[in-house]
Amino acid sequence: MNSLGLIEMTSIAAGMHAADIMLKTSNVELILSRTICSGKYMVLIGGDVAEVQSAVDNASTSVDYAVIDTFVIPNVHPDIFPALSGHTTADQLEALGIIESFSVASLIEGADAAVKAATVKLIEIRLAMALGGKAFCTLTGEVAAVTSAVEAGAAKIVEKGLLVNKVVIPQPRKELMSEKI
Repeated sequence: MNSLGLIEMTSIAAGMHAADIMLKTSNVELILSRTICSGKYMVLIGGDVAEVQSAVDNASTSVDYAVIDTFVIPNVHPDIFPALSGHTTADQLEALGIIESFSVASLIEGADAAVKAATVKLIEIRLAMALGGKAFCTLTGEVAAVTSAVEAGAAKIVEKGLLVNKVVIPQPRKELMSEKI
């Protein structure tokens, strides 16, 4: 699997319909299909770039009235998968970078751009649960690398006008990440 695709919907029914369309019209793997805060629905798929693009296009066209945001990321960075599932940890925090977005789709795109821009470790991608529909990611590394990564990720989100905030914290206290945010 070298590509990710996502459709974020205003409607749960439309989201389930979109997931069905994606799976019936293209050879893709369903990674995540679920409700998210404020009554939205997201469908995340993976597979070859052409198949993922076709699935996202087909679903977006069929249920266009409910689409909030979509993406297709070819050659997705491998750190995205464990960060999405919450299976990464930071044994040692150097600088801490945080990027926050109004949409799940733009945040994942921003996180991918961030980890491709600099040598950093992606800690977590949190998607819209108990966040009022927003999403954020955290990453760590040297201050200069984290700053570059955060700027690159935020710039991707700004393209869609969905950036909430971005922060780089040099030498954060270890207690800051001792428990999940």
